[in-house]
Amino acid sequence: MVSRLALLAAALLLASAATALAQPLGGTPVALVTAERQNELLAVSLPDGQLLRRVSISADPETVAAQATGPAVVVSPRSHTVTLLAWRSLRRLAVLRDFRSPQIAAITPDGEWAYVTDSATGYLSAIELATDRIVDRVFVGHDAHHLTISPDQSRTWVALGESASTVVVLDTSKPNRPRVLDHLHLAALVHDLAFAPDGRSVWLSSAQTNDVSVLDPTSHHVLGTIAAGPAPQHIAFGTRGHVYITSGYGSTIETADEHTHRLLQRATTPYGSFNVATVGDVVVTSSLLNGTITEFNGANLARWYSKQLAPATRDLALSIW
Repeated sequence: MVSRLALLAAALLLASAATALAQPLGGTPVALVTAERQNELLAVSLPDGQLLRRVSISADPETVAAQATGPAVVVSPRSHTVTLLAWRSLRRLAVLRDFRSPQIAAITPDGEWAYVTDSATGYLSAIELATDRIVDRVFVGHDAHHLTISPDQSRTWVALGESASTVVVLDTSKPNRPRVLDHLHLAALVHDLAFAPDGRSVWLSSAQTNDVSVLDPTSHHVLGTIAAGPAPQHIAFGTRGHVYITSGYGSTIETADEHTHRLLQRATTPYGSFNVATVGDVVVTSSLLNGTITEFNGANLARWYSKQLAPATRDLALSIW
């Protein structure tokens, strides 16, 4: 238990540096988990698994984005809404309804903006979190889905579909005015995508094969491939240059080295554990198919905790309370 607490304390310091927040962090890591069949967001403390709050959300809350501190953004495609919730209290700040089929939210590294994709309209919306309002929209292409923002916020990549043959590159150096720069037409279909913390690579998971591809963000050349579990995979970055790759259908989570692209460890997860979130050395997965969240030590993928919370836990994000 002492080692776990030490790792959690380290996670707080890393999260503070990553989000460039002036106020000190302290408290407990909390998993914010979407329970879509119950139309709720669940807040669960780690590592003890105590259910802290249940928050009613507009129908079909599928995905959630949050940073260590700051508001949470919950996306509900079936009810055409995006809900903004306050940090810690999870008080409802706003329900934005001007969407047709919102899919995924991503928060900029400075914590001031959220981008949301809409698969039906093909728009990317820029939400100013200080005012809880949409300030701009740009058309990126129908079926806009997963997205990732570079660490310096100057670029955002959007996959057109859950099995995407096209990725759109945007200039987001002015976060209130995102603009399309380029379209990448890829041979392999893409599901998830994530910028590395140093901004020198973008990792793309497959919608069809076991391969995860690593691309140069400027030249778009392939830097390497990793043979992971069955598609689709999801990707998250932790400490020590570790990259975590999940395969929900393969019931696995793997650690790869960010720089050598070599697989380091593999562990089993509950079936359907597609999504993954990290803060420091805390790594958590959620199972869409059996409603279980599972916590791992990011250093060696030792399982710390697993608990069923709901019939389906589609997505999660980690916060510090």
